[in-house]
Amino acid sequence: MTTPAPPRLISLPTDLFDADPIPALLKRPLPHGDPWGWLLAQALFESEPLARRFLRAYPAGLIRIVNEDLKRLRALRNWLQERHTLSDLGCREATPAEWAALEVLERGDAEQLAALYQTHGFAPFSYTSAFVWNDELLPVEHPDPVDLGELVGYEKQLQTLLGNVERFLQGKPALPTLLYGARGTGKSTAVKALRTMYAEEGLRLVEVLPEGLFSLPELLERLRDLPQRFLLYIDDLSYDAGDPGWRKFKALLDGAVWATPKNTLLIATSNRKNLIREGWSDRPDPGSEPGAWDSLQEKLALADRFGLHVTFPPFDQKLYLRAVAHHLNKDELDESTRAAALRFALEGHGFSGRTAKQFADLVK
Repeated sequence: MTTPAPPRLISLPTDLFDADPIPALLKRPLPHGDPWGWLLAQALFESEPLARRFLRAYPAGLIRIVNEDLKRLRALRNWLQERHTLSDLGCREATPAEWAALEVLERGDAEQLAALYQTHGFAPFSYTSAFVWNDELLPVEHPDPVDLGELVGYEKQLQTLLGNVERFLQGKPALPTLLYGARGTGKSTAVKALRTMYAEEGLRLVEVLPEGLFSLPELLERLRDLPQRFLLYIDDLSYDAGDPGWRKFKALLDGAVWATPKNTLLIATSNRKNLIREGWSDRPDPGSEPGAWDSLQEKLALADRFGLHVTFPPFDQKLYLRAVAHHLNKDELDESTRAAALRFALEGHGFSGRTAKQFADLVK
């Protein structure tokens, strides 16, 4: 049996046509079942140029070519199965997106492939829910599975945060969000828990590292048109008063000529309400020149670019002990544990949700 012609628009692993294509299977964490079927189903998601074209329009000239490509994929699958009969090589269960792709591979046409992209997008967004951006988009294979149940004492703040994110997921207007408050209060945990809670509804979390801030336009264009909704997460955002970076970032937020994609929402955490560290010497004296006050107002305006501010106030002793009990799955602490928890906090850790979790992990 001769080697089938490869598809023209659907990308395939280059080593699939080697004398021994089996190593191509070992490079991927395939689901349980026919390995050749899953490999070719995943190839549908890895054809980004084709997916992007279908996400923007349904060019009539592509329909015939894509239908022919799907026939070629089915012939290739049959050829691989006959030449290399293999049993299950999978290491996990298939995702809903992968099942949908397999259905298209086995019996779908170009319109069904386009519908697949409209629902699930393309790789890696189809089946990865967390990313890091540092001028390059890096998928996170094992994201932190933290959930909102780990946070104690901030029910009102979390309700506000969830309401805004749910509006975003529903395609309604949502506000760029700043979570600010004392260290260790759970701001970052709250953001990461949003991914855990809403990943199956299409939410994706992209942590933007400091070195990636000024290439945000490139990231936004990469995410534009995708069906998923993306939280662009900046952790511990703050600047020194003399750092010119805050002016550049402010210009990115409100002075850009590009349209921000509707499927992206900015969310940041900071220990500072105004995002810029200042000393008393940085503040103008009464009667100072107007330019000095203009400079102060410009600094304060950076935080104003976030339409929603959610405050996480510092823990007191009572809330700290409540959090310790929560992490230990107890209604209340016995005297010995209570005394040890207070001693742990007062030895330099301080009262915070992070300290409560650390103490609970230590004594479990």
